[in-house]
Amino acid sequence: MRALIASVTAAYLIGGLPVGPAGAAGFALREQSGAALGNAFAGATAGAEDLSFVFFNPAAAARQSGNQVVAVASGIRPRARPHNTSAATAGGTPIIGGSGGGDVARDQIVPAFYALWDATPELKLALSVTTPFGLETDYESGWAGRYHALTSRLRSVNLEPVAAYRFNDQVSAGVGLQLQYLDAKLTNAIDFGSLGAASGIGFALPAAQDGEARIEGDSLGLGATAGLLIEPVAGTRLGVAYRSQVHHELDGTSRLRLDQAGVGAALSAASGSFVDGGASAKLTLPESLSFGFHQAIGEGWAVMGEAAWTRWSRFDELRISFDNPAQADSVTEEDWHDSWFLAAGVTYRPSERLSLRFGLAHDQSPVPDRTRTPRIPGGSRTWIALGAGYQVLPNLSLSLSYTHIFVDDVALDLAAASPGNGARGSLSADYESAIDIVALQASLKF
Repeated sequence: MRALIASVTAAYLIGGLPVGPAGAAGFALREQSGAALGNAFAGATAGAEDLSFVFFNPAAAARQSGNQVVAVASGIRPRARPHNTSAATAGGTPIIGGSGGGDVARDQIVPAFYALWDATPELKLALSVTTPFGLETDYESGWAGRYHALTSRLRSVNLEPVAAYRFNDQVSAGVGLQLQYLDAKLTNAIDFGSLGAASGIGFALPAAQDGEARIEGDSLGLGATAGLLIEPVAGTRLGVAYRSQVHHELDGTSRLRLDQAGVGAALSAASGSFVDGGASAKLTLPESLSFGFHQAIGEGWAVMGEAAWTRWSRFDELRISFDNPAQADSVTEEDWHDSWFLAAGVTYRPSERLSLRFGLAHDQSPVPDRTRTPRIPGGSRTWIALGAGYQVLPNLSLSLSYTHIFVDDVALDLAAASPGNGARGSLSADYESAIDIVALQASLKF
């Protein structure tokens, strides 16, 4: 019985690390530039219009002049509403509860900051502080899928120093480091009633004697970036950029709240499980390769395009290890696939001080239907964006952009027989989602 309790305990303690729906597919955030958002990030790898483009291509720093700072604030309002929710324990007992509490996504402000030192006409040194991954979902405590997820939160901070060099009027290159911090929190309910019934505890009632698990941890990882910008003829810019994977080993704690009926206490006394302690997990955030072009087509007009590939297939499973030897590793199947982001945009400059932007994009979801969980309920996305930039003063410019993202309706259908779900039970639900983003950017030269 000890081994059985240990295995099902581990499955309950954590159900998956990523958080959604974020501003981009998976749990990534593209919202690092208020100017580029106006074109739906079309041509971001080749744009180099201001310092914020250094996030997408470090070579963009080489095309800037003068010491400067850029600040960006992106307000992201995601909406994810589950409905038609039903669940049952592995033994077939219906799990009674609500659909999730309405909108389970949480609004966020995503900041970004950039600074440039104009060392020489050819050499530029830049520093950026961004948030490339994150966001949050919260379900009401009594919803039917509570054994799969309650709260999911992932926060990141990416510190990126960059060196860029302009070899001539045609070619620029840049390289950088990523020093990345992650902080994660996960909670879900524990069905002590079903665990107790499976272990022969006579007063156990499946789906009626709940406890709760809370996992928290953080990590520091290191990665790299590199990029190239080429302007073969005046008005035509081509860009290619690479952001490496970042390996993380999250160390933290596992905290448990037992049920009031005493089932969890009896299980803990018999097996040594269900006690507070340390927990750890390995997570590799994916690398990406992007290509962009920016083409002037007439007086005041330019068109641009972008294709970005992200290697989400690195996320094949999530394995959690516990310091308590009575608790086996928790292994959650993810099996994500690589995905593409495609975008096209246009910019019109009616005057030297004013820029008007428009863009469309498609962001492919990396999440297979069979492994979708309530922690990441999003689907593929279609973007429509518009924005404007204005040169307020010779050394001060502002950009304001708005984007609406149409998220495909998706369904999740998790079987109790699937890996890791024996203790959580089955869960099915439909999701309707959408995202609105407003970004404000200020650039100051001095």
